[in-house]
Amino acid sequence: MAESTDRNSRSDVESTAPTIVDDTRSKNDPGDVDQVIAPGEESAKQITDEKADSFLVQWDGPDDPANPKNWSRPFRWYITALGGVAVLNATFASSAPSGIEGQLIREFNLSTIVAILTISLFVVGYCIGPLMWGPLSENYGRRPIFLIGFLGGTFAACPLTNSGAIIADIWDADTRGKALAIFTLAPFAGPALGPTVAGYMSVAGVSWRWLFGVLSIFAGVCTIVLALTLPETYAPIILKKRAEKLRKSTGDDRYYSAIERENLHWAKRIENILGRPFIMFFQEPMLFAVTLYMSFIYGCVYLLFAAYPIVFTQGHHLNAGASGLMFLPLFGGGIGGVVVYLVYYNPIYTKYIKEFAPRPVPPEYRLDMALLAGPLYAASFFWFGWTSYPSISYFVPAFSGALSGFTIVLLFLSLFNYIIDAYLMYAASALAISTVVRSAFGAGFPLFATSMYEKLNPRIASTVLGAIAAAMIPIPFVLKKYGAQVRRKSKYAPS
Repeated sequence: MAESTDRNSRSDVESTAPTIVDDTRSKNDPGDVDQVIAPGEESAKQITDEKADSFLVQWDGPDDPANPKNWSRPFRWYITALGGVAVLNATFASSAPSGIEGQLIREFNLSTIVAILTISLFVVGYCIGPLMWGPLSENYGRRPIFLIGFLGGTFAACPLTNSGAIIADIWDADTRGKALAIFTLAPFAGPALGPTVAGYMSVAGVSWRWLFGVLSIFAGVCTIVLALTLPETYAPIILKKRAEKLRKSTGDDRYYSAIERENLHWAKRIENILGRPFIMFFQEPMLFAVTLYMSFIYGCVYLLFAAYPIVFTQGHHLNAGASGLMFLPLFGGGIGGVVVYLVYYNPIYTKYIKEFAPRPVPPEYRLDMALLAGPLYAASFFWFGWTSYPSISYFVPAFSGALSGFTIVLLFLSLFNYIIDAYLMYAASALAISTVVRSAFGAGFPLFATSMYEKLNPRIASTVLGAIAAAMIPIPFVLKKYGAQVRRKSKYAPS
């Protein structure tokens, strides 16, 4: 596969998605990415220079069975599903305590705000985790990081970060979009199922402690299954192990893999891991705007854990179990969003690939879904808020969640892919800061949601949120029209 270095190269995105390369790579380098796999952002030029070295361990041709992209399709779908379950475990654990909030308040004489901290403090860990687990997995592989990654919010962020990377490791360009779309359901299944399960446990009179027992069992089963069945999928680590095996079997220490020749100074590593994402966030208007939009959406998902009990438990007098069921339309809408993506948008994008070939599809074409979903997402707030009167059947506001879930999936798929296509070489840093800021919103929004919905009432509170969502509608439209011009002035968008 010839590697194009064009600014918007779609093939570049798909072929190098498992690892993000730095702009130190020659822009005219025709290197075969199936033969040379870049292990990190700073090593691409070094790998290019060392290609001719006969002791550099590489794939044994494009059909090398050790290459994760050549594994059997059923096994790759199994790994995709396993990554999705790991994400479900994390999001389920983050949302489930909302269903036992009443028990916690009575047991420990807590205020509502303090009880909500059981959610917020967990999500705060998502702010720290992405900065750790992504870079660590690029040094030690996906598998070991997964196996240590089930402890609290920081550790639960591991599957959130690395499951997507695994999909990039094992799928080629033609299938990766479908796998990612299906995988996207996992983050919505957790928030929908967590309050439902916890709510019915509360209604059944089961001690709130049992909820954390269930979460521990779920995490334990996931860890055991991962330990027994998840292979290493990160190509540079597989090649490193192959080099180690060759050195041992031949007694020749000259065999090496590209990742073993990385000699970055520790200060440069710290800069890449911690510094660059924040620098990009404040210097890149595209990234800032898209991250702000995604963060608001993500924050509103967690805000519902405080808003729904006010509308359905206090307003409609539903018990905790029935109130938890009100989250299911959110998940159902998410399924609808994935179906629309697979049936409608993905075939259109496939036509774009053929239309633009051999040139890449500009990143702005990823925004088509957001152009439709943005206005509908704002409308879902007005639907929820102004049908939340106790005199109106609770089914009406509940099903606003279906529209919300539908549009959230389309927005996230659109904006997530736009970031990857726009930043190519620096996509890892861009996605890291996006996850950090998004998680900060997810942790903060539930803390003011209760006061907001109680003092303003659900109608006004939802109108305020809908107005903010409406104010963000122009973001994808502006990027669709002017994105190419902005990228030409960008320091980080590759040229």
